[in-house]
Amino acid sequence: MRLPEGITVLNKETFGTLLFSDLRREVFVYGEDGNVTAEVKERTYDLKSSNQGAMIQVGIPATVPLRAFPYNTKVQLVNPVVDTVANATFMGATVDWYIKADDIVEQTNEKATNSSTIPKEKSSSTK
Repeated sequence: MRLPEGITVLNKETFGTLLFSDLRREVFVYGEDGNVTAEVKERTYDLKSSNQGAMIQVGIPATVPLRAFPYNTKVQLVNPVVDTVANATFMGATVDWYIKADDIVEQTNEKATNSSTIPKEKSSSTK
């Protein structure tokens, strides 16, 4: 069983502060012959979540370039979705939860973003 669209979550409320840890693994595409190819399907990253109180793993599509932020860099997820996969067993069911996002980006504060958009030439000529 799967949730058709997953559960859309709010970054700050769900995860709190996210700190980048490292790339955990790459999932490769299998060829028609059943062998693993060199093509990457998805990358999973480890992030420390202050609200979850633990390391979380987040899957990012391979179409996004490899992310290699310095350790403990503050990051945020772009369009995170939590989803499940349930498998029936003789005793009921097992459920696995996973988190996917469109991208991981470095968190910037509003002040730094605004000041970096002002060209130096214009700001020095207006003084």
